Amino acid sequence: MWIETFCEMVRVDSESGDEARFIEHLRTILQRELGHASEVDAYGNLICRIPAKNSEADPVLLAAHADTVSPGKGIEPIIENGIIRSAGDTILGADDKAGIAEIIHALQKVERHPPVEIVVVRNEEIGFFGSKNLDVSLVTAKRGILMDSDVLDAVVIGGPSHFLLDITVHGRAAHAGMEPEKGISAIRTAALAIAEFPEGRVDEETTANVGTIHGGIIRNGIPDTVELKAECRSLDDNKAQALCEQMERAFRKAASDRDASVEIRTQKASRAYRLSETQPMVQTALRAIASVGLAARTNVITGGTDASVYNNKGIETVVMGIGARNEHSTQESIAISDMEKATDILCSMLRELS
Repeated sequence: MWIETFCEMVRVDSESGDEARFIEHLRTILQRELGHASEVDAYGNLICRIPAKNSEADPVLLAAHADTVSPGKGIEPIIENGIIRSAGDTILGADDKAGIAEIIHALQKVERHPPVEIVVVRNEEIGFFGSKNLDVSLVTAKRGILMDSDVLDAVVIGGPSHFLLDITVHGRAAHAGMEPEKGISAIRTAALAIAEFPEGRVDEETTANVGTIHGGIIRNGIPDTVELKAECRSLDDNKAQALCEQMERAFRKAASDRDASVEIRTQKASRAYRLSETQPMVQTALRAIASVGLAARTNVITGGTDASVYNNKGIETVVMGIGARNEHSTQESIAISDMEKATDILCSMLRELS
C-alpha cells in the first residue's frame, strides 16, 4: 500500500543538510514503485524521468523537497482513525514527504500523463539552496507542479522576495558588578537596533522577524558578542530590498552610537513572483481542484517555496496542496483521505496536461 511507502520514507532521517541517505533510499523506492532509475546532480538533488503514458504532450516537472525541519530524527509514524502523526517528540515529515508519496501514487494511478521529470531537492527549508543549485541542464520541462502547500482547495500563484540576515554584534566584556562602565553590552546594542525597525506584519504583503538571538556567557559579565538571525519578506521586491536595508542601517547605527561594531551577512533567498490567474497552469490547477468537489481558489503567500526559484528560471510552476497540518511542529499530522484527495487532484492535472 502506498501509505506504507510514505511511512517508510518518514522513518529515514533527512533534516536539512543531512538528506543524502534519504535521497539514496528514495532512488530505491522510485525504481521499485515506478520502475525507473534516477540520478543525482552535483548538489545532491534527485532527478527521475518518467516516459509519457498515452500522451505526446510536452514534459511536466513534478517537484518536492527531501529535507525536513528539526526535530526530525527518529520519526516513528502512528496511524489512528485515518490520521498519521508522529509519536509526539518529533515532526512527522509530511512536509514534504507526503508530496513525494502523492507524486508516486498519482503516477501509479493515472491512466495517461505527459513525460514527467520528478525533481526532489535538498536544503529547501533553509533557503531553497537545492532548487537554486539544481543542474537545470537535466530538466527540460517548462511547466511544473510543486507539491508543497498545505490546504487542498487553493493553488499558490505567488510568493515573496525573501532576505536572510546573519548579524554579529561585538561590544566589550567587563565585570557587571565591579566595573560595568568599562563594558559595552552587545545584547543591549542589538536590542536598540531591533527597536528601530518594524517587526511582524509590516503591511499586507510584507513581514519582518528576528528569529534567534544568542549572546553572553555568564550572568555577571557584560556580553561582548551576540549573534542574531533575522529575515524580511515582501510580495513586492522593492519593499523587501528597502526593509532589508533599513534593518542593516539600524544595526550599523546602534553599533556606531555605542562604540561597538557589527558584521552583517545578507542573502537574497528568493525573488518575488506572481502568476496571472489566466495562465494555463493556473487554470488547469483550478479545474483539478474543482474536480474533487472543492471550491477552488488562488492564493498568494509570504511563505516561501521552491516555486519562486523555478518560476524565475522560466518554469511556469504552481504550488499544490498536500493536505498536511501543523507543519514544522511536533503536532504535524495528515489525514489519509486528504492524501487521497491530493493525489486525485494531481491525477486530474496530469490528464489535462497530456
